[in-house]
Amino acid sequence: MYTVYWQLDRKPFEPDTTGGFFYPSESHRGALLKIRYAMESGRGAAVIAGPSGVGKTLLVDTLIDQLPEVFSQVVKVVYPQMTSRELLAYLAARLGPGGDSGSLVPTVDQSWMQIETALTKSSEQESRPLVVMDEAQLLEDTGALETVRLLLNLQSKGRPLVTLLLVGQTSLLSTLGRTPRLEERLDITALLEPLEPEEVPLYVEHRMRAAGAQREIFTPAAIDALQYIAQGVPRRINRLGDLALLVGYAGMAESIDAPLIESVANELAFARAA
Repeated sequence: MYTVYWQLDRKPFEPDTTGGFFYPSESHRGALLKIRYAMESGRGAAVIAGPSGVGKTLLVDTLIDQLPEVFSQVVKVVYPQMTSRELLAYLAARLGPGGDSGSLVPTVDQSWMQIETALTKSSEQESRPLVVMDEAQLLEDTGALETVRLLLNLQSKGRPLVTLLLVGQTSLLSTLGRTPRLEERLDITALLEPLEPEEVPLYVEHRMRAAGAQREIFTPAAIDALQYIAQGVPRRINRLGDLALLVGYAGMAESIDAPLIESVANELAFARAA
């Protein structure tokens, strides 16, 4: 809607890893390096934790795009509040389709055998599945963390047959601390943090350039306002920036200034209160 007015190729603040939108902040760059090392070194499990809105999902998508061909199979668990039996059935269906248990939800033994068979076959084909568990701090509620640990017992020549990536809120670290038998099996832990104040202008510029901006649309004062209001959280910056571009277009503004950012922030706060 507003892209033509601002002479952009596309919207700059979408949650998109394509087209160069991923901004490698110091925190994200360090986390990506650590997790890639764990994956490519054949480690069994790693953790990405951080507060809401800092870009965990974007980081995972970027990581998957960069992984070597050995990780040709990626399974994402986006609803972790499953019982152990349901979780195993879900993984069995996606890691190794086939095998009819004759019931809606197969037994734990049936799912486990199917998973083991599928992972062994992948290993023979020199492939290594990656299982990403989002909002992993919720696994504790259903007692499925022990099931996750047991998956790491599936090994060949001393190496796990699958790599697990647990992604969640910062509270995931406390959750894992209460599960020491799993925590000690985690090879890498990466903590994502909000952008530093000096990174916010670079983040906005990176996003705008990736969207095709040929001039400065956000004034320096507007970016200062973004930093102050969003506190370096990319998701908040994205929401404020997107709505500011829309409102600026509607008002035929020449640029996005600080009063416009503040007005948009007040509008979003009102919407949350309503």
